[in-house]
Amino acid sequence: MSKAVVVVPTYNEIENIERLLRTVFSLQREFHILIVDDNSPDGTGQCVRENIPNYPDKLFLISREGKSGLGTAYIAGFKWALENGYDYIFEMDADFSHNPNDLIRLYNACHKEGFDMAIGSRYVKGVNVVNWPMSRVLMSWLASKYVQLIMRMDIFDATAGFICYKRKVLEKINLENIRFVGYAFQIEMKFKAHLSKFKIKEVPVIFRDRTRGESKMSSRIISEAIFGVMGLKFNSIFLRKKFKRSSFR
Repeated sequence: MSKAVVVVPTYNEIENIERLLRTVFSLQREFHILIVDDNSPDGTGQCVRENIPNYPDKLFLISREGKSGLGTAYIAGFKWALENGYDYIFEMDADFSHNPNDLIRLYNACHKEGFDMAIGSRYVKGVNVVNWPMSRVLMSWLASKYVQLIMRMDIFDATAGFICYKRKVLEKINLENIRFVGYAFQIEMKFKAHLSKFKIKEVPVIFRDRTRGESKMSSRIISEAIFGVMGLKFNSIFLRKKFKRSSFR
């Protein structure tokens, strides 16, 4: 069995999903894929189900009853990956904003270079974003700077959603206690890994905005990320001793 699985949440990704499966399964290194579909009205989940016989023991599907948030989708996928014995667990979008070829680079950062967590970073070397309007680039970049300032993390792209975790990171972080469901989920996961003193590397990647399907970005998600950071920092001040005792459990 492959030791690496890519967790991909989906909601209305019918235009991208088959191409994503073909691309990932054609990489030189073997990756398994777990799709976590939130009952997509466009039939994304059914499409994945029909493709499972084409990729036996490589493609898996969790079908959820409805749209419950990005964070809960990833947590469901992470739990499944841990229960099924994977050593390297990835998160990646379905819309090709993350280049599947970069999975190998993230894997190598953890497997060969000894890092516990590798982040596909848009901002570690300048601004590597394609096809976003300048207003959105600026908003995302400023959000990352804001997180750096408040959380005091040496991470340039705290809202990145292209990540490789070693299983010990997800085992240490209590997934039951993750509070946020939107982009603040990404910040919370990185912050708790940072507090646990895991070795984290940012791997520079080029982020390309989706060319098919619709963006899931909303003002509610952005607000959660901005205000959620203050709550995370506030809690960390009063729970620092608890974190140092490694008690995310």
